[in-house]
Amino acid sequence: MPKQSEPPQLSVVVPVLNEGPAIAPLLATLAAQRGVALEVVIADGGSDDGTVAAVGALAPGAPFPVTVVTTGRGRGRQMNAGFRAARGGTLLFLHADSTLPGPLALRAALESLEAAIARRGDERVAGHFRLRFARSDATPSLPWYFYEWKARLHRPGCTHGDQGLLIRRSFFGETGPFDEALPILEDTGLAARIAAAGEWLLLPAELVTSARRFEAEGLRERQTVNALLMNFAHIGWQEGVAELVAGYRCRERTERLRLAPILRRIDALLQRLSPAERRRLWYATGGYVRGNAWQLPFLLDARRHFRAGDPAGSGETSLLDLHDRFFDRLTDHPPGRLAAALLTWLWFRLSLRSGDENSTVVRR
Repeated sequence: MPKQSEPPQLSVVVPVLNEGPAIAPLLATLAAQRGVALEVVIADGGSDDGTVAAVGALAPGAPFPVTVVTTGRGRGRQMNAGFRAARGGTLLFLHADSTLPGPLALRAALESLEAAIARRGDERVAGHFRLRFARSDATPSLPWYFYEWKARLHRPGCTHGDQGLLIRRSFFGETGPFDEALPILEDTGLAARIAAAGEWLLLPAELVTSARRFEAEGLRERQTVNALLMNFAHIGWQEGVAELVAGYRCRERTERLRLAPILRRIDALLQRLSPAERRRLWYATGGYVRGNAWQLPFLLDARRHFRAGDPAGSGETSLLDLHDRFFDRLTDHPPGRLAAALLTWLWFRLSLRSGDENSTVVRR
């Protein structure tokens, strides 16, 4: 198939860092798409495993143009560089370990985006796919089910890069670029700006993303660290953010996370602060935790549908609706935030104590 000379309908921007084994499946899943003229822009952050060579070997056989841009490490920096090299009027930011099961997934996504734009009368719409994890153990699991359903919501903190980001160039120019200050969290700020300036759209197709990091590090452990990181970023505690980011490993070097040492390092940072500053941070954390308390009733709703065998994202969420209607309003005040801060502080101290006890047992 001849390569396009005109600007493509869609530019797929993929940040990579030592993703050599993922290149062939990535290009294959995109080559299988029908009804859309696309280009692929690979934004490499300094791979040393042959990723760029793999792209060079496979690109001539692809039914679309493939461009490689090299930049500094960090997904935000890489995707911004990919955006600058892209030629299409519509962009899809995609992780290298993602696949599209159906051949019409991109065509359906573009049609859905166009319909939403026509309804609104402007281009302030961005879409993300229905996330499904590719796990080594496909046994049904409530935690994975919960996170797959949560990723289909449009609440703050629920939309991330592993769901894909479909957006018009004009809207990305208004809400972007990605934050390059940190090697991670580049998607969180952009998602919030998109929600504030326009709207999020759940695209009709699924996107299957590898669960390898969660499986290597532990789903509970990684999500706990992610929650801490999101909180520290939200309350503006840069020392805490820097501490967690410093421990963020490249995917090929991931291993089981140990929460106790991480929590002890956070506690050491807190102890260096004045009592007044510690109280301020805990109170701000209480506000963040209270604002995310909706996840508890949502988990109960998800568990009910999981046990019934319903697909993730289907069915009513009566407990979550009840929370939004009553509980959220009843706790949205200083005493409610203080109560959430106290409960979080108790969890933190108990987790530290449990970690210390486990370390003592191991040493013995």
